[in-house]
Amino acid sequence: MTYFQYMQTFNYGWEQVAIAFWNRYPNPYSKHVLTEDVIHRRVNRDGRLFTKRLLMKTNSAPKWTERFLPANHVFIIEESIVDSKAKTLTTYTRNIGLQHLLTLEEKVVYKIDHEHQQQTICERQAWIQSAFYGLSSAIQRLGLERYKQNIKKAYKGFNLTLETIFDSVNRNKTIVDIGNSQLPIPSFNPIFKERLRQSATKASQFAKSNIPTVIAAAGSDDQD
Repeated sequence: MTYFQYMQTFNYGWEQVAIAFWNRYPNPYSKHVLTEDVIHRRVNRDGRLFTKRLLMKTNSAPKWTERFLPANHVFIIEESIVDSKAKTLTTYTRNIGLQHLLTLEEKVVYKIDHEHQQQTICERQAWIQSAFYGLSSAIQRLGLERYKQNIKKAYKGFNLTLETIFDSVNRNKTIVDIGNSQLPIPSFNPIFKERLRQSATKASQFAKSNIPTVIAAAGSDDQD
C-alpha cells in the first residue's frame, strides 16, 4: 500500500469553501468528472449534514493498461460530513469500480486556518493499493502520480469556483444562513449558471438510464 499526505490552503473563509464545495463541478480543470448524483442525505440531531454522492469519472491511461480496463470510466462514492459548529467539512471517497486493478481511498478535511481566520486549510490523505499479480507496484506508482496530477487540477477548479461565486462583491447578493452566521453570496454569473445547468442535465440523463444498478452496488456496504 502507498500512503500520501498533502495540504493546501484556500484564501477564502470556511463558510465560503463549504458552499463552493457543492458547486465545484463542472469546471475546466475537472473535465474528467462526468456526472455527480446525491444518493443519500440526512441531518443528524446534532446538526451535522451527512451526504453520499455517486460520481462518474474518466481518465486516460497508458497503453499497457488498456487490456485490463473493461471501461474508460470509473464510479466513485463520496461521503461527506458538514459540521457547522466545529466548522469542518470532511469527505471520504473510494472507487467502487476497477477494484481488481486499483483501490484508492481518500480523506479530505476542510477547516479554518486559526492563524489566518479568513483562510481555509485542506488536508488530504490517500491510500493507494493494488493486488494485481505481477504489476501491483507499477500500478500503485501510476495511481499515485495520477492522483497528484488530479489534486492539483482539483485545487485550481475549486479556486475558480470560489472566484466565480464570491469575488464580485458589487453584484446583487443573497443572504444564506451558515450555522450561527449569515453569509452574503453574490449572484452567479451567466457562464457559471450555464455550466451548472449543463451538469444537471447530464447527471439527470445518466441517472435515468444507469444509476439504479450502481446505487444497489454502492449500497451493499452502506453503514448509514
